[in-house]
Amino acid sequence: MNFLSILQDWFKRFGVRSMAGPILIVMILAMMVLPLPPFLLDILFTFNIAMAIMVLLVSMNTLKPLDFASFPTVLLISTLLRLSLNVASTRVVLLQGHTGPDAAGKVIESFGHFLVGGNYAVGIVVFAILVVINFMVITKGAGRIAEVGARFTLDAMPGKQMAIDADLNAGLIGEDEARRRRAEVAQEADFYGAMDGASKFVRGDAVAGIIILAINLVGGFVVGVLQHNLDLAAAAKTYTLLAIGDGLVAQIPALVISTAAGLVVSRVTSNENIAQQLVKQLFTSPQVMILTAGIVGMMGLIPGMPHFAFLLLAGALGWFAYFVMSRAKRALELPVVETVAVPASEAPEASWEDVSQVDVLGLEVGYRIISLVDKAQDGDLLRRIKGIRKKFTQEMGFLPPSVHIRDNLELRPNAYRITLKGAEIGTGEAFSNMFLAINPGNANGVLAGMQTTDPAFGLPAVWIEAELRDSAQEMGYTVVDAGTVVATHMSHLIHTHAAELLGRQELQQLLDHVGKIAPKLIEDLVPKLLSLSTVQKVMQNLLDEGMHIRDMRTILETLVEHATRTQDATVLTSLVRVALGPAIVQQFYPSAQELQVIGMDKELEHVLSQAIQAGGGSVIEPGLATTLLREAQNAAHTQEQMGLPTVLLVPGQIRDLLARFLKRSLPQLKVISHEEVPGFKTIKVTSLVGGRA
Repeated sequence: MNFLSILQDWFKRFGVRSMAGPILIVMILAMMVLPLPPFLLDILFTFNIAMAIMVLLVSMNTLKPLDFASFPTVLLISTLLRLSLNVASTRVVLLQGHTGPDAAGKVIESFGHFLVGGNYAVGIVVFAILVVINFMVITKGAGRIAEVGARFTLDAMPGKQMAIDADLNAGLIGEDEARRRRAEVAQEADFYGAMDGASKFVRGDAVAGIIILAINLVGGFVVGVLQHNLDLAAAAKTYTLLAIGDGLVAQIPALVISTAAGLVVSRVTSNENIAQQLVKQLFTSPQVMILTAGIVGMMGLIPGMPHFAFLLLAGALGWFAYFVMSRAKRALELPVVETVAVPASEAPEASWEDVSQVDVLGLEVGYRIISLVDKAQDGDLLRRIKGIRKKFTQEMGFLPPSVHIRDNLELRPNAYRITLKGAEIGTGEAFSNMFLAINPGNANGVLAGMQTTDPAFGLPAVWIEAELRDSAQEMGYTVVDAGTVVATHMSHLIHTHAAELLGRQELQQLLDHVGKIAPKLIEDLVPKLLSLSTVQKVMQNLLDEGMHIRDMRTILETLVEHATRTQDATVLTSLVRVALGPAIVQQFYPSAQELQVIGMDKELEHVLSQAIQAGGGSVIEPGLATTLLREAQNAAHTQEQMGLPTVLLVPGQIRDLLARFLKRSLPQLKVISHEEVPGFKTIKVTSLVGGRA
């Protein structure tokens, strides 16, 4: 084991890494009260300069502000380090300044002599200019950008959170990705808020630099003349150069750090760092460079101008523009491919291969939105549809058929159509270069764009240009791109038509999968007790009422238990629902001990039971049906106004018929039976069908 490994093990054992931050802060604060020798001051001043350069380079290579999320803390620590060094160097300057210009170390002496040529008047001017640039230009601008960025980020947080929820509900992302994105949104707001406050540190540092310089000048002059008996000229020169060197060695790293802060908060998030963005956006247009070269060249021909500098730069720009144009021309040149004529052959006879089957699930798109499903054009709708199928499988308990996508020239250019077994179940329009701003009900403000409705849920919406996206989010709109619109619409439709997606092939695949875990259960049920078609009908009945079939063990065990007494799929479905009662109730009341439900008037229950018996259990008399529907609508409306789930609780003998009857007119109203409610739950009737609660 080498020395480095031993050192790493020692650091890990004693937690040195976690202690590094507190130790650093304590050391910085200690520098303000403990005397430091000149050699150590040189080391610390050099470290301060190196850290400033490192921070600048890191900020230039980040792709988004959160890549350097610790920057506000770094800004505070670096500011505190500079101030501590100023205090330590001031102590040395005032105590040992009379011994010569190297009293506070070689770094301060070098900055006092080399950078300003030993002229303290020039040094004061340079120091003042650096402070003005840092304080009035860079720091003030960066602070303003951070302040505006923090405000806009906070205003856009609700819209971003709703967009994440929309992607999660559409199956485009999983729970882990949603949590990561929510945390990133919160971190972004925290970052800009912290940067807004951290910029005040830099402004205060600039003011402190001016005050410290004045203290060093006045204090050094007084100490040199009164305590060390220096003449006025010698004291002024010595202490002025030391004070200027001390000020410059602190202000130059401060200027670098401020520049890094401005770069971090002013950059636009992209997949390129700042250097790549500048090169790509400034030097890719040859027309701009040619025009600039012409203007600079004409300025160079004016008498009295420095001809060589202007004409040299004009020539360099012209050559670079020619180079860019030549490279673009070579990229457009395509190789010529010779075509060989192929003799026409006789048309082949028709065969069974020519018979095409209807796709179970299909998506047809107009020619203008083909880019949404084309990977070559960065279309990610295919990936989103895969995510939808995966999420559907996890939620509903079976794998839906694949979605077949093709273009259809008969559709409008921006239209799309979703089909189930060849029949259209949904249609809409999407604009690949625009965004759909959906009003969830609390948005304020009017957006310029094409008024429409959200194809999935029917909410009012507006198709807007990309530059209005941030404004729409600030107004409270949920803003999604065209691919998300299509994906969300498809996700909603396949959940709505889940029962029709469970064909015999899908059911057999599901049973084969369950058979790997519980082979005896499948062997006893199909085909010994029930046919595959009966099991399929039971599953479809469950899916048709919005239930999942993930708990296949309970479903199949219930069918095995009761299949010897009845083969009726409707009766078996009711028995399965009773077995799944806790899961059904939890679906509507996730964590409530008391179930606040819609009840039914006892007299109406009695009338309905008699009507069902008289009609053979499958129809409701028209007059009674009208009354029942009106009463159910009123009760559901009352329940919705109270913010409660619209769940109707009825006796088991009338549940199936009521569920089928109300499904078409009131799909949001779910019907459960008394038998399905677990014994440990309490019931409270808050609305009533046919009377008052």
